Amino acid sequence: MPDCSENFEKEISDGKNIRNIRCKYCNSVILTPQSANFSSFEFQLPLMKQSKNTERDPETEPVSLFWSVNDMFTFQNVGFSNTVGIIKYLTCADCEAGPIGYHDLSNKKSFVALSRVLHS
Repeated sequence: MPDCSENFEKEISDGKNIRNIRCKYCNSVILTPQSANFSSFEFQLPLMKQSKNTERDPETEPVSLFWSVNDMFTFQNVGFSNTVGIIKYLTCADCEAGPIGYHDLSNKKSFVALSRVLHS
């Protein structure tokens, strides 16, 4: 299900996140207020829950709303997967839920899907 159906406008002020961005599963803070920029583009992000037989070719969904971070040290609690092409997937560093987004090695930017985190 595309994440554009949810209304995230109340989470954005001057193009940045208003509130803490937290893990949906363990409530750890991933980003603090005003630390990420809103971005809108489509990316095929692997599903958080995969079938057992999809390891070589994971199931994906189109995600189009992201918080973008230019410096990986901006994150409070985030883990990075092994490299897949030019991508590292992002997970919660505390409970390892993910992927919540991805890091692009070609431009060194990270993107957290708004639909895969909480705003509080």
